[in-house]
Amino acid sequence: MRSIFTKAGAAALLATTANAQLYPDQSPLNHTCQLQQPLLSCPSQDPSQVDSCCVETFGGLVLSTQFWNTYTGLESEGQVLPTDTWTLHGLWPDFCNGSYTQYCDLSRQYDPIPSPNTTNGLKNGTFVPPYTGPSIATFLNPFGRFDLLEYMNTYWIAWLQDNAGFWGHEFSKHATCFSTFNIPCYGPEYQKHEEVVDFFETAVKYYKRFPTFDWLAAEGIKPSNCTTYSYSALRDVLFEQSGGIPFLGCTGPRFNATAAGKNSTDNGYTVLSEVWYYEHVYGRPQEGNTIPVNASSTYLTNCAKAEGAINYYERTNGSEKAPTVPY
Repeated sequence: MRSIFTKAGAAALLATTANAQLYPDQSPLNHTCQLQQPLLSCPSQDPSQVDSCCVETFGGLVLSTQFWNTYTGLESEGQVLPTDTWTLHGLWPDFCNGSYTQYCDLSRQYDPIPSPNTTNGLKNGTFVPPYTGPSIATFLNPFGRFDLLEYMNTYWIAWLQDNAGFWGHEFSKHATCFSTFNIPCYGPEYQKHEEVVDFFETAVKYYKRFPTFDWLAAEGIKPSNCTTYSYSALRDVLFEQSGGIPFLGCTGPRFNATAAGKNSTDNGYTVLSEVWYYEHVYGRPQEGNTIPVNASSTYLTNCAKAEGAINYYERTNGSEKAPTVPY
């Protein structure tokens, strides 16, 4: 979980919009984005000078994030992982400088376990009340998007939480901080929860473009309880395939706390668990017209850098099954 950082002015903006839309003065008319020249989301756009429904003006650095978990904790309830595939974590809007905010619209708070439980992650922040309403999965029913729901239940898998609760977390914490998923962007014929379905579909669209498992496996990097790998090898494969250096996240013991790393100064973590792909977007993120960019040079990884220091573990027995829905 990332700690929160906000750029100058963001705190003031959130103070006035935590229970409202990011841009409450947007036009109630349909936004004719197809008739506008797509603008690049970074450098930052001034929402008073552009149609913030047609170009991402709040979180222009878009992160498509994935997990590698070895179990879910809810196997007894049938919640398992897809074989030979990393799972979807989310689609996040960072500011162009890499800082970010969260829970930007508490009128669309569907997270049953808010984390953190304030809008700024601090005790003085606005409290984020736990959601107790109908499952966010039911929001797809009026739109007949049972195909999308099946895909999400196959590839957007939670850890120690039911899937729908995790989806509610991702929408409430992150999607509400995109300008282009703001309710006024859907015009006078808006149908309740339309932007929720749109966000889920968009997150899946980005996820499909980054087949992390296949990219690594093609270079002989496969889950193993015996073989270890180096950060540089993992990074280089994913950079070559995606066009940008992603953030690689690790958990587990620090390398200098392991037998292999005794007397080392490398205190990076040793169990591969996550990847974040960074992009700038032309026009709306929904269209997926992006250019890859590198993760921040100051935060490329928290993994150990020593040769062969990283474990990419196999899934636990009974925690995965072959998906029936194509990737």
